[in-house]
Amino acid sequence: MENLKNHLTYKLGGKTPVNRLGYGAMQLTGFGVFGEVEDRDNAKKVLQHAVEAGVNFIDTAEAYGPQFNESLIADALHPYRNGLIIATKGGFNRTGPNQWIPNGDPKYIQENIEGSLKRLKTDVIDLWQLHRIDPKFPVEETLKPVAEAVKAGKIRQVGLSEVTIKQIEQAEKVVPIVSVQNLYNLETRKWEEIVDYTARREMAFIPWYPLASGPHKLQHKIGAIAKKHSATTAQIALAWLLKRSPTILLIPGTKSISHLQENLKATAIELSEDEYQTLLK
Repeated sequence: MENLKNHLTYKLGGKTPVNRLGYGAMQLTGFGVFGEVEDRDNAKKVLQHAVEAGVNFIDTAEAYGPQFNESLIADALHPYRNGLIIATKGGFNRTGPNQWIPNGDPKYIQENIEGSLKRLKTDVIDLWQLHRIDPKFPVEETLKPVAEAVKAGKIRQVGLSEVTIKQIEQAEKVVPIVSVQNLYNLETRKWEEIVDYTARREMAFIPWYPLASGPHKLQHKIGAIAKKHSATTAQIALAWLLKRSPTILLIPGTKSISHLQENLKATAIELSEDEYQTLLK
């Protein structure tokens, strides 16, 4: 399989090179993103295969499991290959499957950071992201321990998730922000202005659920284009996102090595401007 290092790259925060098609590890958990993954050996093989194929950006979170996912990544990949970026997130309470409760208490955020460092078996988190802004706490308070961790050398760079432009700018008063992770895919495009804003600011935009729209639902739009490129609808959906903005980093997730291989091949697809515009409509 062609190595991803020959494909599109982006410098996170203007200094850390990453391949623009990474891997999101959320699916490597139990039902409802809760508990241990059913087949741990397979999960480890998927992670290892991704890195061997050239993926150097892996996205996880304290809330995935919770905690099991970070430990799984360390078990599968530690000691980490030089240049491999592990991005994690904090700021959610998990009370059960599919239960997500924002918690912006600075003490809880501090616990998340220290816990992630231990579970990932690292002295520094490459990219720490606030999973959600908790309306019960001013974002300045929530991010205070994050800024302190950056100063202490425990966090290299900081990102946000599901935020508006106003919230990004508010957070930047506390700590530099290099990435935004909002829901975005070919069919769900609520955050168009954030995609454009992050491109102007040269921030990474990391669409979560890049294939959640179910590209098969868009067969009437994607079908002919996919056939022309001898590609799957999922590959075309990912290729469209890569063309949408030069600062988009993709993190499609899967429990299957064959699906992983399929996703990674999307970087070889170059959509024409006409094809791009057809899918944009």
